[in-house]
Amino acid sequence: MHLGRTRITRYDLVRALPAVLIAAAAVTDAATPRRERYDAFLYVVPSLAAVSWGVLATLAFGAVAIGVMLLLEAMRGEAFMPGGLAATVLMLVITAVAAWCSSVRQRRERELRHVQQVADVVQRAVQHPLPKCLGPVDLHLLYEPSIAGAHMGGDFYKALQVPGAVRMMIGDVQGKGLGAVETAAVLLGSFREGAYSAPDLPALARNLETTMDRHAARVDVEDAERFATVILAEIPLDRPVMRLLSCGHPPPIVQPRGGPARPVVFEQVSLPVHLALGTNDAYTVEEIPFATGDRLLMYTDGVSETRDAAGEFYPLTERLAAWLHTPDQEVLPLLADDLRRYGGQAPDDDTAAVLVVRTAEPQ
Repeated sequence: MHLGRTRITRYDLVRALPAVLIAAAAVTDAATPRRERYDAFLYVVPSLAAVSWGVLATLAFGAVAIGVMLLLEAMRGEAFMPGGLAATVLMLVITAVAAWCSSVRQRRERELRHVQQVADVVQRAVQHPLPKCLGPVDLHLLYEPSIAGAHMGGDFYKALQVPGAVRMMIGDVQGKGLGAVETAAVLLGSFREGAYSAPDLPALARNLETTMDRHAARVDVEDAERFATVILAEIPLDRPVMRLLSCGHPPPIVQPRGGPARPVVFEQVSLPVHLALGTNDAYTVEEIPFATGDRLLMYTDGVSETRDAAGEFYPLTERLAAWLHTPDQEVLPLLADDLRRYGGQAPDDDTAAVLVVRTAEPQ
């Protein structure tokens, strides 16, 4: 049997607590002298049930707790004592309040699930899966939303095969929420339109800037001030090279076949798209060798800014170097697991990474 099906989760333990507490209180109270009372722990049972069970189950646990309490009192000869009646009434009140709390919790959980479903639909509408292969290039994607919100991040990515080349983009919009998703959708639309007609990467970057300026003119002030870091990439079909242009984005890591991994060094990094500190009149394109078997990893800051308990950043270059002989399709699943272990939890920022592998010789 698969390990994931047999593993007991913390949620399973929480759901089991009411029954465990009833059994433990009954056995302990019955097995100890009469002067030692443990049935008082039964008052906690309805409240515990309300944490993870529905209304009917909470009422059922409360009824069982009342029955066990009466049975224990009968064993002590106190079933018809005034104290026994008062304890029963108190347990009924606690059970009723716990059932109401359970109903409130369930309603909030339904609302949260609805919000998450809407967020997932919006995110999927923006972030379509990458094709596994474009011409001479294999593409492998890692995308994980943060744990901080309802899956509404500003990371984006796209890859298209255009005449004579494969063009790609990865980026990260400043901020979170619907405004960030809308901005990401605007940039993706601009890239899809411009990738086929722009003569080079600088022209494509200028298209992104122009699109963002137009977008800012029709949204509120907060969204109008959003900017995005972007990496644009182009792999010509007839040459063993890759061209890269960075607009304030973390540098990709290139790993030649059988060689060491290293960050791409840009002669000039342009400003992020729509950052109101000036205009990007001059864009510098970095051209690097990219032959058959070479790999390049583009990623967002959810990867590079992951920290361990000591505050040290994730050593991405060293990890890729250690995975030199790992099959391409296994690199990003390894990266996702390693990020969780290194950070000690699920990501607190959106995480996106694209592994690009050249699989065919230039034609």
